[in-house]
Amino acid sequence: MVRAVPARRALLTPRHAAFAPVVDTGTRVLILGSLPGAASLAAGRYYAHPQNAFWHLVGGVIGVDLAALDYDARLAALLAAGVGLWDTVTSARRAGSLDAALREVEVADLAAVIAELPALRRVAFNGKAAGTIGSRVLPSGVLSVTLPSSSAAYTLPLVAKAAAWAVLAADLVGSRRSAP
Repeated sequence: MVRAVPARRALLTPRHAAFAPVVDTGTRVLILGSLPGAASLAAGRYYAHPQNAFWHLVGGVIGVDLAALDYDARLAALLAAGVGLWDTVTSARRAGSLDAALREVEVADLAAVIAELPALRRVAFNGKAAGTIGSRVLPSGVLSVTLPSSSAAYTLPLVAKAAAWAVLAADLVGSRRSAP
């Protein structure tokens, strides 16, 4: 996945860093993207691009209209439902937002975060790139699933994406508190 980039071009390509994990000890499902895209980085929040279906997809899984909530309430609702967020890449160079453009990738220490999640039942990768990167460093014995990307760049119809994402609901049964 990591490709050599000519030195001059690498200097012109910005290096981006992931956000902090959004998890707590009640996290049952950890959803991992690759690295936030340009809109998310500019806004300082996960899945900020208005055409990204993430909030609709995970909202369907937990039964909360996350898209109607402000960002902090979205994160609180996720945690209340037992869902955590993070990325498989902590830092990389990338022009634009496409995963195919990732260069000089620093992979996240998934094992360290997962070790702090006693209720974890499954890791869900949001898209093929996240799955490819993350599965290489996922601790053995951790159940995982690679879901269709929530990105608008992945043109699978929303109804098909939602059907695939619905598999996460079984891992959330019995979450410790109700969502707002």
